[in-house]
Amino acid sequence: MKKRILDLSRVRSIQGGFAFIQHRFLIDGFLKQLQPGELLLYLFLVLVSDAHGLSYYSDKTISKLLKLPLIAMEEFRQILIDQDLIAYDPPLYQVLELPTFPVANKKTSCPASSPPSSFAELSRFME
Repeated sequence: MKKRILDLSRVRSIQGGFAFIQHRFLIDGFLKQLQPGELLLYLFLVLVSDAHGLSYYSDKTISKLLKLPLIAMEEFRQILIDQDLIAYDPPLYQVLELPTFPVANKKTSCPASSPPSSFAELSRFME
């Protein structure tokens, strides 16, 4: 199938802010390593970071904007750190260049207080 622009009057262009996700985030398996809450936090950090991946958004602000309990957001952050996708030195976040390969997922069965593993579970945090 040949691609074509569907609406020439609405072709995207980068103006002002900067947000970028490499296509290999999908094709190399990084996306499938993340649960919905982890992905939500990662995409938020990508959206708010500058061209170097840096963001000063506070945990409290992120938690409020994403409508997630602070403890869940902190768990998601730790998973992203463990996956080598972000670095964190309060209050500074850095979205990192993707590693060569996704980090092997070391998750085991999670207690009830752990991050949600599906959109249905995530929705209970967002009510």
